[in-house]
Amino acid sequence: MLRIEHVTVSFGAHRALDDVSLAVADHEIVSVLGPSGSGKSTLLRVVAGLQNPSAGSVFLADRNQHGVPPHRRGVGLMFQDHALFPQKDVAGNVAFGLRMRREPRHRIAGKVAGLLSLVGLPDAGPRPIAELSGGEQQRIALARALAPEPRLLMLDEPLGQLDRTLRERLVTELRQLFVRLGTTVLAVTHDQGEAFALADRVVIMRDGRIAQDGSPQDVWQHPGSEFVARFLGFANVARAKITAGVAHTPWGPVAVPGAPDGEHPPDGEHPADGEYPVLIRPGDVRLDPDGPIDATVAARTFRGDQVTLHLTPESGPPIECSVPLDSAPSPGEGVRVCLTTAQALPE
Repeated sequence: MLRIEHVTVSFGAHRALDDVSLAVADHEIVSVLGPSGSGKSTLLRVVAGLQNPSAGSVFLADRNQHGVPPHRRGVGLMFQDHALFPQKDVAGNVAFGLRMRREPRHRIAGKVAGLLSLVGLPDAGPRPIAELSGGEQQRIALARALAPEPRLLMLDEPLGQLDRTLRERLVTELRQLFVRLGTTVLAVTHDQGEAFALADRVVIMRDGRIAQDGSPQDVWQHPGSEFVARFLGFANVARAKITAGVAHTPWGPVAVPGAPDGEHPPDGEHPADGEYPVLIRPGDVRLDPDGPIDATVAARTFRGDQVTLHLTPESGPPIECSVPLDSAPSPGEGVRVCLTTAQALPE
């Protein structure tokens, strides 16, 4: 459906995109994730035709889009601020793209009714936009984007203005809807939970380049670099010298069962000796009265039934530990911990 080939976008000396290539298959949902300034929104604008690349090409259904204006690309756009027309009622907003295509009135009315039912607002047609909640406006913006039956739907921080509870509920509904419709989706977000819940594939960007591309499970289980691991929220990352399957970290020696390319070696083998960044997941830091590491609980972060402990060890950088809520020590308490496993990361 979509091929982006060696696209570069330069603004003076700054490269917002730097030789980016990406493909999105029919009916696939791809989330582009990254910190502010990583180039993810610029990528969306290039595909939409709102930004001309300095180099490279964009293909939609194998057709080069060079010189094709945005309104002729057959893509749907949904922005963070929804960009709804306040002077039009709900039905008028949803019908906008259909009227621009000069579709017959009876067909427009039928499609608008069907779309409003699809997004769960079947009786909202005559309502003014100003009367809608944030979640309802998001649904109307989605219905308007889907109305022209785009071959590719692009979402730019679609849930960014909503509160967390509503965002978590709507992202689940969006995925179910896109799967049911068979919609091809390219979504940009800075919210990791949103990206991983929505997508079949996650693309992480850094400084205008793709840092990692894979399924949500693969990216989470096997971060492709120290940057990706830290971006995903893992704090226990440090450089270590690995010898015979043991990482000599700032916190002490830890076993390393995996290989730094993210693949597990055959039984009995270890990563090649050398110096790598290593990741110790919070669940692999265990409270143990006989553990070799003395630490103090600096702070706690509640995460439902689990608590993340922010520990200050006697030596080495701070480290995080995940424990059940009912056994979490209080800030200021001294604890002993052991590190069970480390994961070697690619450079």
